[in-house]
Amino acid sequence: MTERPAIDAYPYRTTITTRWMDNDIYGHINNVAYYSFFDTAANQFLIERGQLDIVNGEVIGLVVESKCAYHAPLAFPQLLRAGVRVDHLGNRAVTYGIAIFDDKDERAAAHGHFVHVFVERTTRKATPIPAALRAAFSAIARP
Repeated sequence: MTERPAIDAYPYRTTITTRWMDNDIYGHINNVAYYSFFDTAANQFLIERGQLDIVNGEVIGLVVESKCAYHAPLAFPQLLRAGVRVDHLGNRAVTYGIAIFDDKDERAAAHGHFVHVFVERTTRKATPIPAALRAAFSAIARP
């Protein structure tokens, strides 16, 4: 089993509220919900810090890869914290390290990565990461 990272390894943090539908028949949040949490956390960062215009912007990020390791169960109703960092910043793609925490434990309940490739909205052709996004990514990049 992989190590449970600590919240202080993630410079950007946001909260996520669980929903009734996140629980599965076993009484905990279903594994697929974590990918939604990852997507929510990454896009919240892009909108808040990277000036990404998700409605009218010429450039958008498409998810091309994701992975999640699970460490501890979470369940509705529970307030969650998501931590985001940049593990790799390329010319057209970024790999985020993302972890999900409950509201008390400093160790992740789940963690993984999420890769965005940036493309032109209309053509879907890969394009260099815009300067505002690159600056935001650099601010939370791993040393």
